[in-house]
Amino acid sequence: MFHLNRRTFLSLAGGAGLIRTIGAEAALPVRPPLRPHKPFSFLFITDTHLQPELNAVGGCHQAFAKARSIRADFAIQGGDHVFDALGVNAGRASMLIDLYKRTAQDLSLSVHHTIGNHDCFGVYTKSGVEPTDPLYGKKFFEDNFGQLYYSFDHKGVHIVVLDSIGITEDRGYEGRIDDAQIGWLARDLAAQPVGMPIIVVTHIPLVTAAAEYAAPQAVLPKHHVMSVRNAYDVLPLFDRYNIIGVLQGHTHILERIEWHGVPYITGGAVSGNWWHGTRYGTPEGFMVVDVENGVMKTRYETYGFHSVDPHDT
Repeated sequence: MFHLNRRTFLSLAGGAGLIRTIGAEAALPVRPPLRPHKPFSFLFITDTHLQPELNAVGGCHQAFAKARSIRADFAIQGGDHVFDALGVNAGRASMLIDLYKRTAQDLSLSVHHTIGNHDCFGVYTKSGVEPTDPLYGKKFFEDNFGQLYYSFDHKGVHIVVLDSIGITEDRGYEGRIDDAQIGWLARDLAAQPVGMPIIVVTHIPLVTAAAEYAAPQAVLPKHHVMSVRNAYDVLPLFDRYNIIGVLQGHTHILERIEWHGVPYITGGAVSGNWWHGTRYGTPEGFMVVDVENGVMKTRYETYGFHSVDPHDT
């Protein structure tokens, strides 16, 4: 048996230079020490998919009543407020968003909103809506909830809310962060004090294994809808800063993946499996987020909803 000792290996490998190169490729990011911040808690409530059918209004009332009983400084709605603005006319879309706003009054909290794919109006051709409609696409969300992407500070933590919805030329959607937003994100992160703890929120996940949990589809989707297709443009930015967590929605699956020291946490769904029971074992619920000493801890809260047509995917 041939044994390769360290001296021989270094000689064959061209010396320590190669070892340093290999080490550099494998090394995790080195981030600055965290700035201190005050502890706080907030709620991550995503994928309500509010609609008059399937007792979704009753379910949201239950979820929001449970949320109201938990001490929190504010809530972040992770997208897909309603089901569904993509393929309906203006009358149905307006009814859905008004229904959501009335129901969400149960929360009694300040809420920061994230755009979801189902919050975009008239994108599908079956809606009968023309792209020239003043509320077409994301304008519907902007008129009802405000900016598509933005950031704010709370008790010494910087929170960034992204727009992960790309509307395609053929009137579909995909997960995408466009160039203008990536430029804004780079500037926003660079403007923070060194060591600032940062939380990122996105509807469509940047990092997920959701596509691995089911058998391959017989017909592949036309667009990349389960995750952000150009996440590789975004993730390297996070290596330079103290990103203490990324909160995600869209898949309705409770999931946690760590990449380069950053936890990517997908928050289940208030609607569970679109108001039809559980989704790959994840029941209807929402997330409580505790932030303390530069660590983002989460727990998933269910609220006892019983589907009118229960089944498990």
